[in-house]
Amino acid sequence: MAGYLVEDARKVTTHRLTEMKQQGKKIAMLTAYDYTMAQIVDGAGVDVILVGDSASNVMAGNLTTLPITIEQMIYHAKSVVRGVKRALVVCDMPFGTYQVNKTEGVENAVRIMKEAHCDALKLEGGEEIIETVRAILAAGIPVCGHLGLTPQSINKFGTYAVRAREEAEAEKLVRDAKLLSEAGCFAIVLEKIPAALTEKVCREVSTPIIGIGGGPADGQVLVLHDMLGMNKDFSPKFLRRYADLHTVMTDAIGQYVADVKSCDFPNEEEKY
Repeated sequence: MAGYLVEDARKVTTHRLTEMKQQGKKIAMLTAYDYTMAQIVDGAGVDVILVGDSASNVMAGNLTTLPITIEQMIYHAKSVVRGVKRALVVCDMPFGTYQVNKTEGVENAVRIMKEAHCDALKLEGGEEIIETVRAILAAGIPVCGHLGLTPQSINKFGTYAVRAREEAEAEKLVRDAKLLSEAGCFAIVLEKIPAALTEKVCREVSTPIIGIGGGPADGQVLVLHDMLGMNKDFSPKFLRRYADLHTVMTDAIGQYVADVKSCDFPNEEEKY
């Protein structure tokens, strides 16, 4: 199905993302966690679908991304891949699957790719995990980096506040972005950092930069359930709600309940 504003209906690849940055074309990225939603997101013209470990929060109700397992991420990614024709599908490697050592990281990366059939993986961190990133790339698996606010490290940070405001952390972030780019990452997500720092990284790094709460970049990503207004409790400054599905769905379900209880549903035309 042709999407909105889709100039090229071919399957999006990591190479295409590099071309888009070089041509000044912005990259639209959203999360998805199941077949039905993935079909809709893909059909609407999104370039990249992230099967985020945010599924831990959105789908499972956990307070952080840490509890989600590799089996759960594979399940969500397989479901998404089945519903996608055009978008590049990127799956998050969950906490604990690549931080121990590079050998274990590569083994888990290979497992996700073989079982989920996704197009690429995303890992959080810079210098601390660069050897693992290089080893996964050497295995022929495309990697998307993730710097700034890295939710898997929330217990270390102790807060979801904006990162890299201080000079030392900002300088490290730039170094880490260059390391990830030089290693061969096809894209880097920068989360919740000052817009001026995002601009600096976009200028100094050839790799496409995807922002979330970091101001303008080569592309943007949001969590699908947040931007559709399904989650009423999450309202950060960077979130733009494009719909109010919480109200729409509540009203629809409430009307269904009322119709069942009043014996209005099913009516004569809705029975065999």
